Amino acid sequence: MQVRRKVALSSLAALVAVAAVAVGVATAATKASKPIVIGWAFDGKGAMAPFDGPALAAAKIRVAQVNARGGVKGRKLQIVTCDTQGNKPAIAKACAAKLLGQGVDVMFTTCDVDFAAPVVQESINAGKLTVAPCIGTDQMGPKRFGAKGKLAFSFGNVAQDEGSAMAELAWSKGWKTAQLATDTVIVYFKDVVKAFKARYTQLGGKIVGEETYQSLGSSSQSAIVTRLNSKQSDVIVTATAGAFGALPQIIAGLRTLDNDTMVLNSWAGDGVYWVTKDPQVTNYTFVTYASIFGDDPVPAVNKLAKTLKAGTGGFITGSAAIDGVSVAIARAGGSTNGVRLAAQMEKFKNVPTLSGLVSFSPQLHSVYGRQYRVISIQNNQGKRIGMVKAKVVPKI
Repeated sequence: MQVRRKVALSSLAALVAVAAVAVGVATAATKASKPIVIGWAFDGKGAMAPFDGPALAAAKIRVAQVNARGGVKGRKLQIVTCDTQGNKPAIAKACAAKLLGQGVDVMFTTCDVDFAAPVVQESINAGKLTVAPCIGTDQMGPKRFGAKGKLAFSFGNVAQDEGSAMAELAWSKGWKTAQLATDTVIVYFKDVVKAFKARYTQLGGKIVGEETYQSLGSSSQSAIVTRLNSKQSDVIVTATAGAFGALPQIIAGLRTLDNDTMVLNSWAGDGVYWVTKDPQVTNYTFVTYASIFGDDPVPAVNKLAKTLKAGTGGFITGSAAIDGVSVAIARAGGSTNGVRLAAQMEKFKNVPTLSGLVSFSPQLHSVYGRQYRVISIQNNQGKRIGMVKAKVVPKI
């Protein structure tokens, strides 16, 4: 009887072990098949809508392409969204809480760090990797959000890089004198102009005038037009968005005064959705991520722009963000742990994305070193006229 009992116990132990293995395999299989959920708090109707909307649309297409190839480490990607309705702070914070309550693995947010702050704070407090497709400042990281800011990244070009590229372009065009017109409404606009000045003067350019104004409902545009028109320069440099209101008024004001000075802008001034019919926009140049005019040097970019009927080149950052997050998850062995993903992204050096090669560092959590498209608008018609890349990322 004792022998039989030992055999029975031995058999029972074996069955328990087999069952445990089976449960473990089933749990692993369940985890492997569970989708990686990206929560996206986007602006559907406010000033950032012209940027957030195309980036989100491009990201959805990229997710479908990634999933068609089997996903990331065998797991499909899934996007769930929440509209911040103009990035009102209370609504943005509620959006973040809603998405976190749905169990998202990674959080995406709007394309400006000031507007994004409520979402970013909620997300990093929850330990999630938090990504913006196109925030353009070095504040999307520890500089703005402290130690937990190590979880925050942007696939937008950092302002120092962009302003420097604009300076390289201006100098190469023989524009030896410049006036600066700084839109003070958000940090990114201010930092681009600061970076332009730092690099431009380093190259030998001369600043002959510096003005400030504020978009988004301000009435200061007519005053700045008068001041800009009172000085002569080869180029007028600004960083502002057509959707913010001041850009069309400033350009129309200058042209009405028969001032045809070249206006140079950042990617914020991308697109022709904002141009005026009378007077038409001429002598206007900007740098951007991708051309929406069918002449981008990358055929896949032209195809995507046509599919989306993209209004600005910022759409490509949605695809880039999906590419980059996918690489980070793969390099982390399939983990979606925020700290592990952030550690991988800080190591990015020339990681290929549809937007070009992407690099980050412990200091810069926004992209630097990406090649810009140079777009010219003449008589309301846009055309790519070249490429430019920052040779130096200046301190500002």
